Amino acid sequence: MRMMAAVALAAGLTFGGAASAAEELDRLFADYWANELEENPFAATGVGVETYNDRVPLAAPEDQARRLEEAKGFLARLDAADLEGASEDDRLNASLLRFILKHQIALSAFDGWRIPFLSDYGFHQDLGFAVDATPFRNEADYRAYLARLAQYPAYLDQNVANMREGLKDGFAQPKEILPGILPSFEAQASASVEDHPLYAPFKSTPASMPKKTAKALQAEGAAVLRDKVIPAFARTYEFMRDEYAPNAAEKIGASNLPDGVAYYEALARYYTTRDDVTADGVHKLGLKEVARIRKEMDAVIKKTGFKGDFAAFLEFLRTDPQFYATTPEALLERAAYLSKTIDGKLPGYFGKLPRQPYSVEAVPDEIAPNYTTGRYVPAPPGGKRGGRYWVNTYALDKRPLYELPALTLHEAVPGHHLQGALAYEVENAPDFRTQFYPHAFGEGWGLYAEKLGVEMGVYQTPYDEFGRLSMEMWRACRLVIDTGIHAKGWTRQQALDYLAGNTALSLKNVQVEVDRYIAWPGQALAYKMGELTIWELRRKAEKALGEKFDIREFHDVVVAQGGLPLAVLSDEVDAYIRRKKAQ
Repeated sequence: MRMMAAVALAAGLTFGGAASAAEELDRLFADYWANELEENPFAATGVGVETYNDRVPLAAPEDQARRLEEAKGFLARLDAADLEGASEDDRLNASLLRFILKHQIALSAFDGWRIPFLSDYGFHQDLGFAVDATPFRNEADYRAYLARLAQYPAYLDQNVANMREGLKDGFAQPKEILPGILPSFEAQASASVEDHPLYAPFKSTPASMPKKTAKALQAEGAAVLRDKVIPAFARTYEFMRDEYAPNAAEKIGASNLPDGVAYYEALARYYTTRDDVTADGVHKLGLKEVARIRKEMDAVIKKTGFKGDFAAFLEFLRTDPQFYATTPEALLERAAYLSKTIDGKLPGYFGKLPRQPYSVEAVPDEIAPNYTTGRYVPAPPGGKRGGRYWVNTYALDKRPLYELPALTLHEAVPGHHLQGALAYEVENAPDFRTQFYPHAFGEGWGLYAEKLGVEMGVYQTPYDEFGRLSMEMWRACRLVIDTGIHAKGWTRQQALDYLAGNTALSLKNVQVEVDRYIAWPGQALAYKMGELTIWELRRKAEKALGEKFDIREFHDVVVAQGGLPLAVLSDEVDAYIRRKKAQ
């Protein structure tokens, strides 16, 4: 371990005499989080910790090996901890840390760092997101950023070396999806210094900064970008274009990678937070859900009075101008209106609401072409901005308005913003819990929030309701497609046809989404698996409590403690039911 305190504790040493079991656990949680921040400087910046704003992560194989040993050390300390007399909170904290470490160790066996990018995000964009969370208040902040900029080429080069190793091992992304990914690499390499996203902080120096200092910093920033960073991006892009793309994997699907079947099984367990999950079981569940939702979609089509079959209705939705905004501003304004309308309904469904606000903004231009239709971008607690609900305004004729209510419910409120901002406010919890995001819980809640919008009265027209069902069908299709691609030998075209034939997603979104599932095995399983569990737990609580059931209390139980694996969430709901019955 890198920190002296962590080394001493791992060796069984204490400071100032014997510590209580609770103190040892507190120290373990604190040491783990401090080590995570030190190992992940960009993530530290993202959560508002400024200590490492002058550093970049280390990505070489020896750094990956060190992190594995650190995880094993923390797990050994956790195994040795005395939980017999621990408080309920500490037992929960220990359970969550065990989940994190167990999966980190299990997945490390496959050296996933050899593929450091997905279809819509990668290592080459890490610094851009960190910059967005970096404070630029004075010269010291800019000096730290300049130091980070100077180190960034080494980070890019390390990742290129890792990918080169992946090519040699046959562990790489498939070449079929690379045409949509390469432009994000090219954009970083071809931008001029003044137009480069990483130069943006130098364009708006604080008004209180002396002009001479500001000009000097701007000159230094321009120099490091011109002489070091942009050339490193150019090397990275040339590698991707000339070496990686021609030699990437010929077949899609994790099962075609070395030890790929076991790799996909491990990813499925991690993203669903369930140890009993199987590809066959998920595939069958997906087919069942697709059939159920299709019946509901057919019923809504009848309500619209449309004359024609299902395929004709989808074509109508994809092509009729009434369903599309004509300007980016109009799309953003509609998203903002929906967001504020939902905000006003929240007190009827939640007892606890977060303090942090959020904004509605466009997906940045440099990543928009191959980016999802919308996403939530969290902000650190206590920062100078709130969370952000991103809406993709690229290719407006592919961004239907009938999907916007469900998208807003999922990404903003009561979905990811409410969920994430409440996690920041969990009381008496170790810091790692405020940032813990088990995918089945997080994405399951987002999908649950979409359907909760029916009760909240958000969907005003049959087309809005069909849009919601199309979004739900999209997630049900993910169960079928993800397992189909990664466990059953599906082709990319088979996946494209299946998603296009069952949802009202634009064909552009269909392509973006399928490429995302190909690039990110297992993650797409989280949404439906989590949502179905939350609805199951709600029905269980409603049945057990009858008139005592309070929707606001139930929602607080689900989201007010931060992210939880599904088995832990089930235990928490059971405990709530027992407490409520005893009142």
